[in-house]
Amino acid sequence: MVEPVVEQAGTLDRGDGVLLAYRHRAGATPGVVFLGGFNSDMTGSKAEDLSAFCAEQGRAFLRFDYSGHGASGGVFAEGTIGRWLDDATLMLDRLTAGPQVLVGSSMGGWLALLLALRRPGRVRGLVGVAAAPDFVTRIEAGLTAEARAEMDRTGVWLRPSQYGAPYPIARELVREGHDHLLLDKPIPLAMPVRLLHGQQDPDVPWQLALTIAARLESPDVQVRLVKDGDHRLSTPRDLALLRQEVAGLLG
Repeated sequence: MVEPVVEQAGTLDRGDGVLLAYRHRAGATPGVVFLGGFNSDMTGSKAEDLSAFCAEQGRAFLRFDYSGHGASGGVFAEGTIGRWLDDATLMLDRLTAGPQVLVGSSMGGWLALLLALRRPGRVRGLVGVAAAPDFVTRIEAGLTAEARAEMDRTGVWLRPSQYGAPYPIARELVREGHDHLLLDKPIPLAMPVRLLHGQQDPDVPWQLALTIAARLESPDVQVRLVKDGDHRLSTPRDLALLRQEVAGLLG
């Protein structure tokens, strides 16, 4: 039996002195690239399970932390969708070769769609897990008068979170995010797309998956709704479903 290739940890300089942390395993292509969520990191259960899956299959696998996230340098509150998209593009360009399946969780689903638009020739397929394109518009619409005042006064609003301590939502994140909106027009992608979404998701409404599917121009788009699934979709059954969808795109 051939032993799986060990996952290598490293950093890449973004070009401004900020070091971006990653873990990469060489292997067969198409490979898999995991894009994490907002205020998340590359050590979550979906990333860990996909790493193990790719090791079993002998597939290349890449996961990383955007600037201001996890083990990467930079300041979280200074991040924007465009900056994190540039981080993801750097990782794809520098650390992978050949076709890749992008797996994007929550905000990572937005970034995966944007990355596929930027590098369509490199993307074999895309899986969104509670994908949250255009989430800045929902944040903006839900701001209370007090939160707006705090953001105007300090440039940052500390948003309460059920997953831990409050985290900052920067005014620039919301403003710049409008430059990358996708759902107000057709999304010109031709590759297969799979969208997984829990119907008990308290953060991103499951109906958004149907909107994304309707906007995509690809003829091969499938939506899988998990009736009792939450936002994270990280139960053993959820992870098995994710493996199944990724395997189908790998061929």
